[in-house]
Amino acid sequence: MKKLLFTFVLICLFAACSRQAEKHTVTFLVFGAPEEYAAYEQLVAAFEAEHPEIDIQLGHIPSQSEYRQRLATDFSGGQPPDVMLINYRRFASFASQGGLEPLGPYLDKSKIIQASDFYEQTIDAFEWGGQLWCIPQNISSLVVYYNKDLFDAAAVPYPAPGWTRDDFLAAARALTKDLDGDGVIDQYGASIDPNLFRLAPFVWQNGGDIVDDRERPTRLTLDSPESLAAFQWLVDLRLKEGVTPDAVAESAEDSETRFLNGRLAMIFDSRRATPTFRTITGFTWDIAPLPRGERESGILHSDAYCMANLTKDKEAAWTFIEYANSAPGQTIIAQTGRTVPSLVAVAQSAAFLDPTKLPASSQVFLDTIPVLGQVPIMTTWVAIEETAGKEVERAYYGQATVAEAAATAAAMTQEYFDQANARR
Repeated sequence: MKKLLFTFVLICLFAACSRQAEKHTVTFLVFGAPEEYAAYEQLVAAFEAEHPEIDIQLGHIPSQSEYRQRLATDFSGGQPPDVMLINYRRFASFASQGGLEPLGPYLDKSKIIQASDFYEQTIDAFEWGGQLWCIPQNISSLVVYYNKDLFDAAAVPYPAPGWTRDDFLAAARALTKDLDGDGVIDQYGASIDPNLFRLAPFVWQNGGDIVDDRERPTRLTLDSPESLAAFQWLVDLRLKEGVTPDAVAESAEDSETRFLNGRLAMIFDSRRATPTFRTITGFTWDIAPLPRGERESGILHSDAYCMANLTKDKEAAWTFIEYANSAPGQTIIAQTGRTVPSLVAVAQSAAFLDPTKLPASSQVFLDTIPVLGQVPIMTTWVAIEETAGKEVERAYYGQATVAEAAATAAAMTQEYFDQANARR
């Protein structure tokens, strides 16, 4: 009897050890503000409750630029995270070097999610070289966040559907104020990051483009009449109208902080700003679509769950990606305010369109989907965008004319277009 009991104990211990050995570990790296990180903590907790056999090790880097540097370092060092979030403008450089696992075959076999469940624009954004590389989590756009209390105090009407650039400028002028009469602006009407990605939708609104061919671009076209006009409009906000902070003011207090503190009436940003802005208690805010030019146009903001090619346990990593992009997974992130869900059903549900949570006008994000434009998918796009962005910034802060900046941007980015086309 004792021998049988001893044998039974050994069997139980062996079974317990086996179960422990079967525990799968997946590393997952994200970026963003503390409020964004909390959203992914909720996602991981829900996933592990449903899949106790998989341990998700969540890593977090607050700064986007540091996050991108970390990914580049980890991939070049052969130790990337198993799963990471990558923007559609940046995944091609990793995929071209063999760093990513194509996820199209996994999606084709999934019984939980299908490509047809997603907004088509998001799936298209992560296709390159005939393959789907990552599974998109969101379909945000650039919008205008605005402080309703400042609009009320100045008796300025809220942005209405279809508002124009002239409407926007009139509001920005009325809301830019020297409150104490010392000759220094204390409250700015608007703020927009001066870079190529922010400039692009205004070029498209003019009927132009930032490249010569969206599918096979060979050069930057900021020197076209349509592009130059949009570029000048952006620069005039700072240099001619003075409705946006100058370099000194921006250095003293960045625009996001200025908006949080109630000293900025309007700020251009994507959905990712929402969790941070929901911490505001001193005033009420909402969102509006981009002010339109000759036509309506927005710009796609989309991040996706990507898997490293070096991931050892690919099935466990896919199980997490699959869950994160299922209706339950996307609902969790949507309820935190972090995303405009890429799943059509979740985007159109109360999880996203919750009338009790700001912004009250979340429907704006969905209404702009049909007019969203997309920058090219290129292995060298990151370098192109960063190089051109420096020239946009120089013009914006008065260090070069628009024509000079456009010409310099075209000249300095040409090598990157040539490199990308040489690899085709």
